[in-house]
Amino acid sequence: MGTENALYTILVEKIKKDALVLPTLPEIALKVRQAADDPEINLNQMSDIISHDPALSMGMLKVANSAILGRSVKVETVSQAVTRIGLRQIKSIATAMALEQVFVSKNEIVSMYLKKSWGKTVDVAAVAISLMTFYTQEHKHSSLTLDTLTLAALIHNIGVLPILTEAENHPDVFANPTFLQQAIAKLAGDIGGEVTKAWGFSEEFTMLVTSWSDLTVLPPDAHYLDFIRAGAIYHGIFKNESTREVLLKSYVNKGLIPDVDFMNTSEFKEMVADVKAMFS
Repeated sequence: MGTENALYTILVEKIKKDALVLPTLPEIALKVRQAADDPEINLNQMSDIISHDPALSMGMLKVANSAILGRSVKVETVSQAVTRIGLRQIKSIATAMALEQVFVSKNEIVSMYLKKSWGKTVDVAAVAISLMTFYTQEHKHSSLTLDTLTLAALIHNIGVLPILTEAENHPDVFANPTFLQQAIAKLAGDIGGEVTKAWGFSEEFTMLVTSWSDLTVLPPDAHYLDFIRAGAIYHGIFKNESTREVLLKSYVNKGLIPDVDFMNTSEFKEMVADVKAMFS
C-alpha cells in the first residue's frame, strides 16, 4: 500500500498547491470557442474553422444528422451541418466532439485506462443526451439545453485524466485497479472542477463536474445533474439499489421520465444506440 498511499498524498498535495498538471483543451476546440464568442462571426467563417479539422468535421456531420436533432433530410457538408446546429449551440457541441483527443497517452497502460474511461464517459453521455431529447420534446419551454448537457456529460469525469497521468509515475499502482478506482472516486470531482476552470468554462460546468456523484446535492427541479446521474444509474455506476430507486422515483416526479422502467424500453435503448454512434 506504500506506493498507493504515496500517490494519493501526492495528488492531494498538488491539488492544495495548485501544482497538478491539467490537460489542455484541443486546439481546434479553443479556436471554435474563441470564434463563437466573437459577435462578428458568421456561419461561413465558423464552417471554415471546423473544416480544417477532419475529425471534428465528421463529428459535426454526425451530430447534424443524428436522431437528437430529429431531421430526416441528410446534410452532407460542414456548412450545412453548422447551419443546422446553429452558432449558439456550436460552441458546446464542437468542444464536446473534440474531447476524445484529450483521452490519449503514449504510455500503453495509461492509454488503456484512458480509453476505458472515455468509453464509460460516452456510455453515460449517450443516456443523458437521449433522456434530455425525450424530455425536451415534452417540455419545449425548458431552460435546459441539449448542447450544454452534451458538453457537461462528456466532461463529467474529466478529473480522471490528471489522476492517471500522475499515476504514470507510479506504475505499481496499475497493478491494483481497486485502489486506482478509489483514488478516482475520491478525487476526480475536485480535480475535474479545476480542469473546467483552467479551460475557462462557466461556473455551471464546474458545479456539474464536482457535484454529479455527490448525492447530497439534490436539485428540487429538473437539472442537468439528473440527466448525468440517470446515465450513471443506467450503467450501474451507482451500485446501491435503494439509491437508484429513490433517484428514479424523483425523476418521475420531476417529469424526466414517465415511469421508473422507461429507460428499459426498446424506444429508449434505440435512441441511446443512435446517440452513442455519434461518438464512434
